Amino acid sequence: MGRLLTLLPIGAGRRARTALHAQRGHLFPWAPVFLGLGIGVYFALPLEPAPTWLLACGIGAALLMLIAPRLPDLPALLCIAVGLVLLGLGLAGGRAHLVAAPQLPLPYYGAIEGRVVGVDRSASDALRLTLDTVVLAGVPAAATPARLRVSLHGDPQLQARALVPAPGQRVALTGRLLPPGGPVEPGGFDFRRHAWFDRIGAVGYSRAPVVLAAQPKGGQWVLRARMALSGHVQRQLPGEIGAFAAALMTGDRSGMGQATIEALRRTNLAHLLAISGLHMGLLTGFVFGSVRLLLLIPPQSRHLGSGKKIAALAALAAATGYLALSGGNVATQRAFIMVAVMLGAILVNLRALSLRAVALAAMVVLGLRPEALLGPGFQMSFAATTALVCVFGAMRGALPIPPWARPVLALVLSSAVASVATAPFSLAHFNLVSRYGLLANLLAVPAMGLVAVPMAVLAAILLPFGLDGVALQLMGQGLRWILAIARTISSWDGAVGQIVAPGPGVLPSLSLGGLLLLLWQGRGRWAGLAPICLGVGLWALGERPALLIAESGALVGVMTDKGRALSRPTGEGFAAKIWLENDGQAGSQAEAAALWPASLGSQRRALAAGTEVLHVTGERQAAALEGCDGADIVVSSAVLQGTRDCLVFDPERLEETGAVALRHGPGGLAIQTARSSTPRLWERGARRSQ
Repeated sequence: MGRLLTLLPIGAGRRARTALHAQRGHLFPWAPVFLGLGIGVYFALPLEPAPTWLLACGIGAALLMLIAPRLPDLPALLCIAVGLVLLGLGLAGGRAHLVAAPQLPLPYYGAIEGRVVGVDRSASDALRLTLDTVVLAGVPAAATPARLRVSLHGDPQLQARALVPAPGQRVALTGRLLPPGGPVEPGGFDFRRHAWFDRIGAVGYSRAPVVLAAQPKGGQWVLRARMALSGHVQRQLPGEIGAFAAALMTGDRSGMGQATIEALRRTNLAHLLAISGLHMGLLTGFVFGSVRLLLLIPPQSRHLGSGKKIAALAALAAATGYLALSGGNVATQRAFIMVAVMLGAILVNLRALSLRAVALAAMVVLGLRPEALLGPGFQMSFAATTALVCVFGAMRGALPIPPWARPVLALVLSSAVASVATAPFSLAHFNLVSRYGLLANLLAVPAMGLVAVPMAVLAAILLPFGLDGVALQLMGQGLRWILAIARTISSWDGAVGQIVAPGPGVLPSLSLGGLLLLLWQGRGRWAGLAPICLGVGLWALGERPALLIAESGALVGVMTDKGRALSRPTGEGFAAKIWLENDGQAGSQAEAAALWPASLGSQRRALAAGTEVLHVTGERQAAALEGCDGADIVVSSAVLQGTRDCLVFDPERLEETGAVALRHGPGGLAIQTARSSTPRLWERGARRSQ
């Protein structure tokens, strides 16, 4: 390793040393990049590495880190980079084993008992409970999930806030549960993997009333305080405004309707709802500024030491309290870590807003929750923060700006930079283009920063004295303005456009290009334009699957000249919704079903890239089917008996493959499956359950 440069041509070695010296003092921000690369490798592996291999990765990372200081510059950096990749791979694998918990072995209907540890809303706008210490009738303890989620349907009165079970209470209900589902198409979002890291082993619904089994027996006091504060806020501010205020102050979104959330999403204002970097930054900035201003007033200014450090400590205390009170979800933890790193930099006399601080925060987040790398929250948060730090750092002192114009310029520039930096990730994950999102943010964010957050802090301070009413009313005015902006702009014609989901190599390519542009020093950074152009080209030229088959076999989607045609107007609604979103196709499932060929009568037949597909549903149609009935591919929601000359996808086959996609290939249609032949940790319980 020490003689690595001798293996390179003399000119190449000299250029490498020159480039390396130009980056001195700017290399630490690349550490989370290589750590994330290792984490990404783990999740991209087609098979689950053995624990011994994960241990070997950890040992190898430690050895490389020990060897690196004894080597020349370039070999040392290579050792550190490889060590970080190995460390990321080991961390992700270790975390996957650490959170292992049982998955429900079979579909279940019956009595459910557990302790309430979370209350929110499902995508169908139903109240949803998260339970732990679960008991299921007839299910052995070893097979009982550690946690499960159950949505409450059927009884409209359960939508009333007063009837929602309190955190810590043990409840009993009757419901239907299923193991967490996998991707609805190969390469799509894997809810089963997401649930694995949340230790959720079953999801389902109940149409029966919830019965209180036992009152809280200690513990859960923070969660109970959250819900009590949420209830108090919503009593002071009824309706959607109060629900928005409660979500902002406590993270409790159970009072918000889907129409409001959809309006925020369509105008690119959904980030105002999630307690993340913006809220944590506004909170700590308000506390920091207020305390500093207070300490400048005599006699405090004469008797206290560094007002800046005291203000930083006060802001850190406020951020810690907000972390606990808001529920401490992953996004809030990530925001707290970033703020804590920056405030800590102030305490040790370093620049708070720097790429080193951002990189350190990313390292901490990835070290604690490696799976966060795959989520849009992590990607968008750090993309925006990195871009903002770089852009404002480059502008420092570059332009003579009058003091009165600085806040306006900062608002416009920060909104534009954050929008550009997060756009690829937002488009890739949500498949929506908010055409007026920048305008909505310019109109709404000032109300959040100047009114809503300061009044929320003031209300929290005055709450113990019963004087929070005026502050909450003023906060409500700011939130009312934000919701008015969201509803007005979202109703405009063409406010939202759809975009096709990118292929697997698009986001890595765009990310690499963006990192080179932002982190590399000197003219070499412009090399980042090459992977960006490559990513854009791959996205533009990518093709959606010619045929999609749901994991249950109950829905088939065929790509036609007019868009995706679905075999059924109802049923498998979640899969249909995701398919159409990924296709960039507007409209409902019923409208997509109307595109299915009608000339073939009641038979669900269609052509996919010249291949005839037949879809049969139900045991009666499956039993009546003779052979393949002239089709090349037969999809059935019931098991087909006997052997057939065509390609068959029925529940027995789909149990092994998961959802299926067929794409154009050199030799015809190429088959892709959602599950690999060797299951990952989060897939093993699911295969036993079917």
